[in-house]
Amino acid sequence: MMMLLQVIAAFFATVSFAVLFHIPKKEYMFAGITGACGWLVYLAFLNLYPSVTVASFIAAISLTFLSRIFAVYRKTPITIFLICGIFPLVPGAGIYYTAYHFIMGENALATAKGIETAKVAVAIAVGIAFVFSIPYNFFRRFFNNREKR
Repeated sequence: MMMLLQVIAAFFATVSFAVLFHIPKKEYMFAGITGACGWLVYLAFLNLYPSVTVASFIAAISLTFLSRIFAVYRKTPITIFLICGIFPLVPGAGIYYTAYHFIMGENALATAKGIETAKVAVAIAVGIAFVFSIPYNFFRRFFNNREKR
């Protein structure tokens, strides 16, 4: 039940971010689905393998893949879905707590939290780069075959 509530919250947070970024209104639903699916994959992998870094990496791969599919299907730039969809995964709390511990003089905690946050950020970036290494025609071919039927 809690997982479902988090996925719904991720959907609405992503749509809110899409509104803030002024993406076309007809793409709100797809952007929300991208963010919700990314968060669902993150939660699922966090339960299977308790590593925030690994869960973020797998979630970034899945939501980038979904963003590329939506971009081809909707004939829009991938950034519309990717930037909004990545929003729930961004380690904002990690950045906050790194700064908080640093300001409070708790250097060991600040260092530990900062390293963890950097690992999550790198995992997200590598996950995105991994899916972007797949040629565009891989995604386009599926929709071209579907349109010919």
